[in-house]
Amino acid sequence: MNRLFALWQTAVGKKVAMAVTGAMLVLFLLSHAISNCLVFINPQHLDDYGAWLRSFGPLLWVARLGLITAAGIHIAAAWQLTQMARLARPADYARHDLSVSTYAARTMRWGGVLLLAFIVFHIMHLTLGIVHPDFVEGAVSQNLKRGLSVGPVAGFYAVAMVALGLHFGHGIWSAFQTLGYNHPAWNRLRMVVAVCLALLVGGGLLSIPLAALLGLL
Repeated sequence: MNRLFALWQTAVGKKVAMAVTGAMLVLFLLSHAISNCLVFINPQHLDDYGAWLRSFGPLLWVARLGLITAAGIHIAAAWQLTQMARLARPADYARHDLSVSTYAARTMRWGGVLLLAFIVFHIMHLTLGIVHPDFVEGAVSQNLKRGLSVGPVAGFYAVAMVALGLHFGHGIWSAFQTLGYNHPAWNRLRMVVAVCLALLVGGGLLSIPLAALLGLL
């Protein structure tokens, strides 16, 4: 435990923690995107998937708490790395080299704050039903359609999913680098994997609020 704590105190340890927890969140978001897109095939499939998850009983909340813990560690590591970077360089760079500083990289922190706000709202909206206009326990597809029938809410979801796609792609690229998979021979493959997963997850989840805004959901 002392070694783990000592590792956590270093920048490398925090980056590793972000990479590992990020990988956990990637797997969850991949399954989440695929399952939610079932609403386009047959809404009943999404309801059946939700019923299957609820069949695990308390284990479902264990999994949810595990994901929340992973997200908390991810956020804490990101915040502390930001503070360490500011202490090391109080003044920002006068200019950014666009060849190494993509738009996604430069907006990673603000995107993370937006996603944190979205996660809190999303749990209150479609998991707990606290801020939902007509929440029915267990009616997953109905709750999704009714919840996104409110224009500003669907718009917020759409903006958040764009931020997720940018965050997702850059995060996967950085995780490969942090875990040591950084070699000129692999960089193109890393980029392809990062972009494809970002489009699959971010694009898949973005399609749902866009469909709602266009009246197609």
